[in-house]
Amino acid sequence: MDIEASANLEVVDKFCYLGDMLSVDGDADAAVEAGIRIGWNKFRQLVPLLTNWDISLIRRGRLYSSFVQSSMLHGSETTWPIRKENEVALL
Repeated sequence: MDIEASANLEVVDKFCYLGDMLSVDGDADAAVEAGIRIGWNKFRQLVPLLTNWDISLIRRGRLYSSFVQSSMLHGSETTWPIRKENEVALL
């Protein structure tokens, strides 16, 4: 895209802005995929704690909801136009 004679901009389909994935068409698919990927990374980091039988099931559930679910859903309340398919993918 040419703005002026001396300035050129690259046109992309999606990009990361402040930790959130934005796409050209304005849907939340890229952001939901990024949130799921972040959630899986947090889950992998917590596997030693989540599979530890010395920690109570209630505490492991709290760890999961505090770290994994919150990292997956960070920013989704305000920036994502959620569709039913996105909601199902996150659950």
